[in-house]
Amino acid sequence: MTDSSGSIFISHAGHDGQWAEWVAWHLGEAGYEVELDLWHWRPGENFVKKMNDALERSAAVIALFSPQYFAPGRYTEEEWTAAVAGRGRFVPLVVEPLEAGRLPSILRPLIRRQLHDLDEAAALKALLEAVGGREIPTTSPAFPGKAGKGARVAKRTGPSAPQGLQPRFPSATHDPAVWDVRQRRNPHFTGRDEIIEKVRGGLLGERRAAVRVLHGPGGVGKTQVALEYAHRFAGQYDLVWWVDAEQAEQVPARYAELAARVDVAKPDAGAEINARYALEYLRTHDRWLIVLDNAEDPRQLRTWLPEGSGHVLITARNPAWKNIGPGLALGVFSRKESLAYLNGQLPTLTEPTADALADALGDLPLALAHAAGALGEGTPPDHYLQLLRTNTAELLSDGEVYDYPVSVAATVTIAAARLDASRPEAAALLRLAAFLGPEPIPTKWLVAARGALTSVPGDPHDIRWPRNALQPLAQYGLAVVGPEAFQVHRLTQAVVRHVSADRAGGPVQDVAALLATLDPGDPELPETWPEWASLTQHLMATLDAMIDRAELRPTYLKAAQYLARNDQPEVAHGLAEIMHEKWKASLGEEHPDTLSAAHLVALALHDMERYEEFLPLVEDLLERRRRVLGEHHPDTLSATHDLGIALSALDRQAEAYTILQEVSARRQSTLGEDHVDALFSVASTGASLMELGRLDEAHHVLTDALAGYRRALNENHPAALDATTYLGLVLSRLGRHVEALQVQSEILALHRQLLGDRHRSTLLSADHLGSTLIDTGQYAQAEQLLRSTRTLIRESLGTDHRLYNSVTLDLANALARQGKTHDAQRLRASLKQKRSPKKRPR
Repeated sequence: MTDSSGSIFISHAGHDGQWAEWVAWHLGEAGYEVELDLWHWRPGENFVKKMNDALERSAAVIALFSPQYFAPGRYTEEEWTAAVAGRGRFVPLVVEPLEAGRLPSILRPLIRRQLHDLDEAAALKALLEAVGGREIPTTSPAFPGKAGKGARVAKRTGPSAPQGLQPRFPSATHDPAVWDVRQRRNPHFTGRDEIIEKVRGGLLGERRAAVRVLHGPGGVGKTQVALEYAHRFAGQYDLVWWVDAEQAEQVPARYAELAARVDVAKPDAGAEINARYALEYLRTHDRWLIVLDNAEDPRQLRTWLPEGSGHVLITARNPAWKNIGPGLALGVFSRKESLAYLNGQLPTLTEPTADALADALGDLPLALAHAAGALGEGTPPDHYLQLLRTNTAELLSDGEVYDYPVSVAATVTIAAARLDASRPEAAALLRLAAFLGPEPIPTKWLVAARGALTSVPGDPHDIRWPRNALQPLAQYGLAVVGPEAFQVHRLTQAVVRHVSADRAGGPVQDVAALLATLDPGDPELPETWPEWASLTQHLMATLDAMIDRAELRPTYLKAAQYLARNDQPEVAHGLAEIMHEKWKASLGEEHPDTLSAAHLVALALHDMERYEEFLPLVEDLLERRRRVLGEHHPDTLSATHDLGIALSALDRQAEAYTILQEVSARRQSTLGEDHVDALFSVASTGASLMELGRLDEAHHVLTDALAGYRRALNENHPAALDATTYLGLVLSRLGRHVEALQVQSEILALHRQLLGDRHRSTLLSADHLGSTLIDTGQYAQAEQLLRSTRTLIRESLGTDHRLYNSVTLDLANALARQGKTHDAQRLRASLKQKRSPKKRPR
């Protein structure tokens, strides 16, 4: 028997929501306390936390088995694995036939009851017996050859299901008496279970007429979700009526048709009066669903929202509907949903090709449907991808898409044309956004750059800006607008660029003006990185059009510097190489900006540990800067410093020390003792002394450098963190392990706080601390730290990276010190064919 001190948790796939409702209702009627997400969890709550809490307090878990329950990636797997591993009862009920072998092996031995092939009375009996068990008979059992009476089920005291209409039995054949949904069910409908669960849960949670609004931009499949909901839950309604609400004046006519179908219309009353009769009918009845599809203007349509004990589902581009009823934002597919859709339509498509298509189409359901149609009719995938890059708008205008009334291009073109006619400032902003990247665009950029946006009409000082331009974009479904950013889908951008080709000059000029007004600050500082991340995405997306603009060259140089400092050396290298080649051709090989780009190419090579390539580039750069800028120019001194770093990286430590010591003195005299660049050279000199084994001198130099950082900047500046890292290594090599442990513990905590767990500097700090933990005899702590660090390095940098080798050897050392000889030998053997590790200062 189930422990009455706990609840029964219903674990189910979203597809089986009707079964979950039916089970939960009848258990509640039988006196059990039940927890069901559709009834008890509100939209916006943390699903994972609610699930974990429910499993923790439940005395039993009822699992509704179906093919959907065991689909990959569903939370149901976490639910049943937690329930099976726990101490509470696990009650499996099969609600849809399962193919042989579909059950996970751990579940196959469990006794389970089949409900799907029973009538309602038999299924209810089977449910209650599965949960409460059969009663032990008090009289002699009937002879098996004759029909015996069914077992009597004892009800328990406890909370019942939420008040409302009893859910109908899912296996029963029940078609609504009144049904007018003018589209067939989409046989290719994929995913969206989570949003449909939210719709169902929200509609069930209301005591009066419940309203839910699905809102989102064009092409995300709002109508398809509403259609699937209507078909999936048709058996729970007596009346389902679909209203095409895009033209508000046509809505009364549809309600008048409904009045005629339910025999409340009066022949001579007219459409609007009969529509009111239909609304009165709905007010006095229950079990009905009204779908208002493409309901764009809530001001015109709010009077046509029915009242009563039924459900209203609205689809709209305009997010203003959320002021009328609770809104559920519908976005593009998840990548998993995109791949499932493409694989369902095109089973022979390889996963890499499907992923490339989904990425190029921005996971937009309408565009994926177009691609599936084109490929299914013979277009080769590679050719389709090429056309997407070169002829996006024309491609998306071609062909019909199953169950979508218009193409992607037509959806955008119609909405943009309406915008042009009614809200020219919003239309101008849309054109500007079309020439930026597809990533979110911070709205504060529009405020900062408004005076420079010459293609946007209106008063630049209008206090309603940018709301007056953004709100219509959201209303027409051309952008997703939030308080801090707005976003235009990449395919919408492509269509807008195509139809605006004859007036692209203004928006392109405004894009340059906007980007040039933005300066997140010093890219060396981690606190500027979130804003640099946003800006760099748009700089990269507009590279071809913007790279040669003089006003943007400083911004591009800082962006490449940010990428390098943010541990993205490969991306930094790619951007720096493009800048160098473009500017070398247009400005000349020795223009200061060309040389700055070459410097960034070299720094990226250093961070990629391609030292043999790094050295000749730095030597060439130093020679050119000496010739063009002079021996004492800060840029020349920077190249000189980097020459010392290059020599150190190649183990030419004596030469490196000589150069670094010289450049330290020159930077101090030219820039000042506490200038950040001078302090960086001083700290690098200390690191070079450490590599030469001159540890006492290194300790003195690094201590002085840190004192300078404290005076001039702060101890959390990235350059100061590097100096502190070197100091910790020196202390360790001096045998002052307790002091080294304190320094390295603090520096790792700071690296994690400022740079994150996966930044190379953080991972290097973790390796240093692991070594020092071994030196101080804390082998178990060292093992734990080094194991987690090794995993992060494997995931972030790969197993061929030098740091992976270093951490692996340190881990092997920690294991050996604990007597785990076999494990230590296995780790060392795994690195025999790899280059030997070498720690290096940065």
